Amino acid sequence: MATATRIDKWLWAVRLFKTRSLAASACRDGQVLIGGERIKPAREVRLGEIISAKTGGVQRTVKVLGVPPSRIGAKLVPEFMEDLTPESEFQKARDAAPPPKFSWSKGTGRPTKKSRRLWEQFGSENS
Repeated sequence: MATATRIDKWLWAVRLFKTRSLAASACRDGQVLIGGERIKPAREVRLGEIISAKTGGVQRTVKVLGVPPSRIGAKLVPEFMEDLTPESEFQKARDAAPPPKFSWSKGTGRPTKKSRRLWEQFGSENS
């Protein structure tokens, strides 16, 4: 297991960002902080550091527990990262998400073309 790696590679490896380039862009844009300071994508991550990263509208706070050799599966993430993000951050993101326009009762099967057209017609009248 490697002892040091770039912060953008670590953020990607522990699945905070979908791609390494998104992680690097977030670092350059000041969305990734260590100790309240903006960091560059090439900065090396150290064990025990607390990292704050804005991902998908949620301000995630994580603690570095280890450095994975490469991108890891979701089940292995807790071995390398401790999530310190308060539940209120996730709740804010859920509250900010728009409610679905229509709901379909579970167990009633797939919507037909006719019902989809009625939904679209109903949606355009309310817009």
